[in-house]
Amino acid sequence: MNKTKKLIAGVSSASVAVMLSGCNDQAQELPPEPTDTECQDWEWDEDDGVYECDDTNSRYFGYYFFGGRYFSGTSSLLKNSKYKAYKNSSSFKGGSTGFGSSKGFGG
Repeated sequence: MNKTKKLIAGVSSASVAVMLSGCNDQAQELPPEPTDTECQDWEWDEDDGVYECDDTNSRYFGYYFFGGRYFSGTSSLLKNSKYKAYKNSSSFKGGSTGFGSSKGFGG
């Protein structure tokens, strides 16, 4: 194999490895969805590591749910001492990945 083909093969292999490792992060086991009756549709918020109410018929639409409580936004969530402890623990299931973050490229 000449140098160009080796270089292309190496870059291709590295790209596949990066893509697969990114998929593995997405496949982490999430906690079960909340069963609160005030919201029927939940969306996992990858950055904050909590569920967000995605039920447009709920008065809590767009609110975060953590520890059995609703939070109207990130700032109120961050004021909660139990959430802060969770966010700083090894069991935290959120966090950004990618360029510029502490968990990905260049961070």
